[in-house]
Amino acid sequence: MLNAGLQAGAEKYDLAGSKIEVIMEKNNATAQGQINRLRQLVTQADVAGVAISVIQAENVAIVEEMKRLAEKGVPVITVDGDINGNLFPDARPFYIGTDNSIAGRLLGTAAKKVLESRGVDEGGFIQFTGFTDNDNARARMNGCRDALGKNYNELDRMADSFDHSRARDNVRTALVNHPDVNALVGIWAYNAPAIAEVVVERRARDQISIFTFDAAAQAIEHMKNGHIDCMIVQNPFEMGVQTVRLLLAMVEEQDAVIAEMFPNSNEPGGDKYTTGLRLIIPDDWAGNSNAPIAAKDLESATSAGTLEVLTLSVFREWLKKYGLSSS
Repeated sequence: MLNAGLQAGAEKYDLAGSKIEVIMEKNNATAQGQINRLRQLVTQADVAGVAISVIQAENVAIVEEMKRLAEKGVPVITVDGDINGNLFPDARPFYIGTDNSIAGRLLGTAAKKVLESRGVDEGGFIQFTGFTDNDNARARMNGCRDALGKNYNELDRMADSFDHSRARDNVRTALVNHPDVNALVGIWAYNAPAIAEVVVERRARDQISIFTFDAAAQAIEHMKNGHIDCMIVQNPFEMGVQTVRLLLAMVEEQDAVIAEMFPNSNEPGGDKYTTGLRLIIPDDWAGNSNAPIAAKDLESATSAGTLEVLTLSVFREWLKKYGLSSS
């Protein structure tokens, strides 16, 4: 969906008229892959701007290569995955994406309501992700843990290094090591189907509640079939659109556009442009007075305008509108 947003942004902001082309690249999901590509970009004369989803928030080499590009006069921003701003406050001027701490708190708040509705007032949960030192993963996990509260014990955080087979194996290992676990939390998109598949495989769904981020196509089907309780979904389409808008403004020195996007850029947190969140719930929760979650239950975890609560069917219609199968 991010690439769809980039292409929509290219059309909306007439990149062709500025003789600029937008290209989305993916490496091998390693920090070294990002470092190598950034080094290549430094040597190229045809790079107008760069947006990077940083895979390791504290990786000094990634930050150094970002700075080299900036020193060359190439605008560099982060999208979706940020650097550690406390360690590297001058690594990039702007970030576009989700406030992942809020996203984590939202999922944790929803998870707590679901667990309590099932009579589970205390217990243990496990979180699964690609890398535990990734900025967005860590913020989501910390937010989820904090919102669940002291009655629910975080038993483990299991990383899979973006290996989808290992993601499933991690779930199998977790169920063996923690047979009394009450909830499993998927942090990255592919973790959701990995969790659902293994829980169904082990016939453990009656015992385990499942809460996930992002809406991969397989995860949507699993929720439809009752295998996932709720999902927090970002808006990568809008991230792509706003990435094009910002980089073009930086390249062409459109200061008014930058000021509009970041009116509080000189204040703490003012260098971040957030694109909103959605909580996706099963269809049969809508209008059900006995449903575990209502929008008002989430007000303490977010701010006005940050969150939409959508049923799965409504969300699927939104995806269909843009010809998408996942978020």
